[in-house]
Amino acid sequence: MSHSLTIDYPARLPDELNLTPRQFESEARLALAAKWYEMGRVSSSQAAEMAGLDRVRFLLELERLGVSFINVDEEELKLEFANAREAFASH
Repeated sequence: MSHSLTIDYPARLPDELNLTPRQFESEARLALAAKWYEMGRVSSSQAAEMAGLDRVRFLLELERLGVSFINVDEEELKLEFANAREAFASH
């Protein structure tokens, strides 16, 4: 089951962005999904579904929007490097 969300926007906005209304609405869905993914609120699979894309296509689109497809915070990254350093040192 899915729900829908209606957002009002000025009729001239798609034209001002050189988009058709359909392209504008698709971009808006993608932007919302990408932002929530970036914030860690949804998984890449959930975000892709919101955007109406398959997961791989969604991840590829993130670069265009300036969003990293690797969604790891600084502390997680430090822990990963520390673990890798330990593993490397023990070999």
